[in-house]
Amino acid sequence: MATTNLSQFKSEDLPNGAHLRVGIVVSEWNETYTRGMLEGALSVLSEASVPESSIRIHWVPGSFELPLGAQWLAQRDEIDGVIAIGSVIRGETAHFDFVCASAAQGILRVSQDTGKPVMFCVLTDDTHDQAAARSGGSLGNKGIEAAVGVLKMLALRSSL
Repeated sequence: MATTNLSQFKSEDLPNGAHLRVGIVVSEWNETYTRGMLEGALSVLSEASVPESSIRIHWVPGSFELPLGAQWLAQRDEIDGVIAIGSVIRGETAHFDFVCASAAQGILRVSQDTGKPVMFCVLTDDTHDQAAARSGGSLGNKGIEAAVGVLKMLALRSSL
């Protein structure tokens, strides 16, 4: 289990995003946590000079729907990379396992099929306390990490 804040980064290490166009697909389910991660991602993109007009945000019902939402965004010529934000919290049934696995495999597939970075920013926690800690709480903000990741992947693509 993570016990450190992994969301720290140096602003000077961020690639310049002034020319980038980023799509963000966000799950409505567990919105308390997904909205926190969205805010974290937006703060990093702003810090990297990605114009607000170059960020497209779309909401989907839940994490299971993230791959299709990400695919629709990634297929658009005006989108360079996508951040998929969701939160699944374990319940009493196997539903958690199916949703988590489907979201992870689907998001990976979209990235591979489109050749565009699609960042997996889906919390898969056992409790609400764990989700709060990872969406802007004591263990950081996975939205920040996903935004840093998409910027670095797009910089890598440009350098190849």
